Amino acid sequence: MIDIRLLRDDPAALRANCRRRGCTVDVEALYALDQDYLRLVREVEDLRAERNRLSKLCRDNPDARDRVRDLKTILADKERQQDEVRSAVEQQLAWLPNLLAEDVPEGTTDADNLPLRFWGERPAFDFEPRDHQALGERLGIIDTARGAKVAQAGFYYWTGKGAELAQALFFWAQKQLVARGFTAFMTPCLAKERTLFGTGYLPFFADQTYRLEGEDLALIGTSEQTLVGYHADETLAAETLPLRFTAFTPCFRTEAGSYGREARGIFRVHQFHKVEQIVFCLPEDSPRCHDECQGNEEFLLQQLGIPYRVVCVCVGDMGAPGYKKYDIEAWFAGYGGYREVTSNTNLTDFQARRLGVRFRDVEGRKGFVHTISATAVTDRVVCAILETCQQQDGTVIVPEVLRPYAGFDRIEPPTA
Repeated sequence: MIDIRLLRDDPAALRANCRRRGCTVDVEALYALDQDYLRLVREVEDLRAERNRLSKLCRDNPDARDRVRDLKTILADKERQQDEVRSAVEQQLAWLPNLLAEDVPEGTTDADNLPLRFWGERPAFDFEPRDHQALGERLGIIDTARGAKVAQAGFYYWTGKGAELAQALFFWAQKQLVARGFTAFMTPCLAKERTLFGTGYLPFFADQTYRLEGEDLALIGTSEQTLVGYHADETLAAETLPLRFTAFTPCFRTEAGSYGREARGIFRVHQFHKVEQIVFCLPEDSPRCHDECQGNEEFLLQQLGIPYRVVCVCVGDMGAPGYKKYDIEAWFAGYGGYREVTSNTNLTDFQARRLGVRFRDVEGRKGFVHTISATAVTDRVVCAILETCQQQDGTVIVPEVLRPYAGFDRIEPPTA
């Protein structure tokens, strides 16, 4: 949520941010509506003061009693107007995107994201590399046909050593994050509308959400929602910050509007699995914590030996809650290009304001915390392993760091 003081003190800056982000909220109309609200607040306060003054005179003054009765009626009407206008202001505020860092690049799609650095050498094959869909079918470890039969298109099975490799990756990644100071969680896979609103998924991504009919619940699209919601309406002691949380969960998204080559295989699906990083920190620490999470993501991919590039996400590819975002795009040999596997967003106080997550230090300083939301690994990283580590004979070599967790060092095609 945007600090309403920005609307009141510098509406021009807010208009500029909305123009840059393509937000259609009429800031001028919202400013006027908020001024109406402030006027009603003053009128209500004055009427209450007058009512309270006259109430002290009612015992000996009939005119005062009559005036108090009139004021009660007037006050009730003004309070109703105040509530209605406040609700209208809040509804419009809910659609305002976060401010942007000055160095967020311009652009409209992910093609405009700014490459910052590359790591690793792309594998050179003396054969035509397969993509993860073809590899998964050949190895008998990915089953999209039965996923569609049991659920619908966009659902799938990891089977056999594919399931073991995926589980090894997720467990290993969590162990690495715990060693770096993160607290592990197992969270609900459902969340209330208020939690989704508070984390910024509503109203901006309502079409991506699976709702439960007749319930104030929806399947989570990421454990970011449940981990950030964990401290809703709480004041955190500044000396305990930053708090670093991680969780592994299934994630559910409708992926409305996803088509074409990017959707081949299990790259863009309705259910996937993710290890997440969440950080609560003081405002002055959020750039450092953002970089820290980025370092964690790159460390994991480097340990796995997966070549990648880091991009700074442009304005048009940035979700409304984000202030600054990095994506890591791994090299997918069978696909023949870089594809996003992780993202890392500094959300500043956008989520904290909506959820009421504050801090207070020993000297009495208080405010809203900043939050960082960063992927550690998802199924896409397993897909990258398959495409990077494939061999000419159709086998896949398991990255060395995962072998103790998987229990094998190679995935071979099933024998006839």
